[in-house]
Amino acid sequence: MSFACLAAAFSPLGDLAERLLPQAFAADDGSHDAAHLIRVWKNARRIQAEEGGDLRLLAAAVLLHDCVAVEKNSPLRAQASRLAAEKASSLLSAEGWQEADIAAVAHAILTHSFSANIAPETLEAKIVQDADRLDAIGMMGAARCFYIAGRMGSGLYDPMDPLAENRPLDDKAFAIDHFEVKLFRLADGFCTPTGSRMAAERTQRLRVIRDMMLDEI
Repeated sequence: MSFACLAAAFSPLGDLAERLLPQAFAADDGSHDAAHLIRVWKNARRIQAEEGGDLRLLAAAVLLHDCVAVEKNSPLRAQASRLAAEKASSLLSAEGWQEADIAAVAHAILTHSFSANIAPETLEAKIVQDADRLDAIGMMGAARCFYIAGRMGSGLYDPMDPLAENRPLDDKAFAIDHFEVKLFRLADGFCTPTGSRMAAERTQRLRVIRDMMLDEI
């Protein structure tokens, strides 16, 4: 699919999206691809419709928040959002953006990452963090969790103790452990009321998915 076709999903900022998409994601990572960016943008639009915020800043931050690809098991993972913010700043500078707007987008990108553990300070940064984390829970969150587990060579679950009742949780070895280690906990850290409400709904879906899986094993 062409970047022009993909850019239409970022309405009303399609022109900006068409220019930024070629630099926005790694082609070989199905958990951080164009589909992920579109879902995060839809989440951001839903939150922005209730909370406010500058759509242009949000679009640039969403489009470029994963513009530097760092694998989940890389020792540089905690630096991924900083590297993406630096690259985004260069790209937006080439677009002729004002320094204050570039800094606002860079801050949103820097603080979106769970691994970076930096609190967002602006409304746009809070929306981007919430919008990205919403894609880590619910049905899509479960799908992405299992996709990444396969990419990293992890198993789905411990066949002798899937709920880790008699062993330490280990989400590097077993995908289902990641639900308890991280995914079920994400909803407690959302920044906006709208994002928090959406997160509660998706976390409930995630629990249903986990329970249905357990019922089949």
